[in-house]
Amino acid sequence: MIVTLTLNPSLDRTIEIGSLTRGAVIRAAAAHLDPGGKGVNVSRALLANQVRSCAVVPFGGDEGRQLVSLLSAEGIEMITVPVAGTTRSNVALAEPDGTVTKINEPGTALSPAELDTIAEAVLGAASSADWVVASGSLPPEVPADVYARLCERFSGAGINVAVDTSGPALVAALAEAPALVKPNREELGEATGIVISSMGDAIKAAENLRARGAGAVLASLGADGAILLQDDQIWHGQCPVAEPRSTVGAGDAMLAGFLAAGARGESALVEALAWATAAVRLPGSRMPSPHHIHRDDVRVTKADPALPLRSGG
Repeated sequence: MIVTLTLNPSLDRTIEIGSLTRGAVIRAAAAHLDPGGKGVNVSRALLANQVRSCAVVPFGGDEGRQLVSLLSAEGIEMITVPVAGTTRSNVALAEPDGTVTKINEPGTALSPAELDTIAEAVLGAASSADWVVASGSLPPEVPADVYARLCERFSGAGINVAVDTSGPALVAALAEAPALVKPNREELGEATGIVISSMGDAIKAAENLRARGAGAVLASLGADGAILLQDDQIWHGQCPVAEPRSTVGAGDAMLAGFLAAGARGESALVEALAWATAAVRLPGSRMPSPHHIHRDDVRVTKADPALPLRSGG
């Protein structure tokens, strides 16, 4: 089983528009409301593909109750933790060419007592788990080392921890040797200070994260696919998307696919990219089911350091 923790879950409204013009009145072509947050999305993707998971979800206010209702309707196995604050709402504006403009609320602060209750819920759920996924942004006032402390506790119990976050929270977690980190291109550069304009830059940054404690690095590179550094191997995978609809949740689908496939080697990278690509073809933050996933479209090769990366990838 895979346990996911989302400290800053959300209601995600995705609005499809023809084009984004600042200051204009824009009519929506369609709108979708989905439960959100990176760990929540990982659990949703796993459920859609018959892989058992349990989502630990703090919630508060009317928005939080609506989030829990949406997750219950999807059949998500979860442990909910009521908190004093209100669950945030996010908005994404999706254009036909796949460009997504996101407006994310900061979320609500969690008290030390609430954090302790959440940690105990994760510990209880993880007693029979293979992986714990700690992912997403941190709410205001939550210490940057919160994921690092989880890594320390679970690693000692022999449970693998995957961390998908950014900034100080990612840097702090590295010191506690998570089994896997899954940054995107921007997060790679931010954590290492490396300007990433080529495959060689991405590899150098990923190697830096491994040198600082990460067991493996699965780095998503947008339109340029993803790289996996694990053991002594470096793989580069790509899967083109002719008609992208929304990138919201694609990185979470990638992580879910990687873990579902055993989290090791080329075959897991293929699964990760197949799930992520399927998510990009879907509206809003919908997670792909088996009939959406096309593994034969994925190509994995030896990473070429000289390969330039596309701008904005």
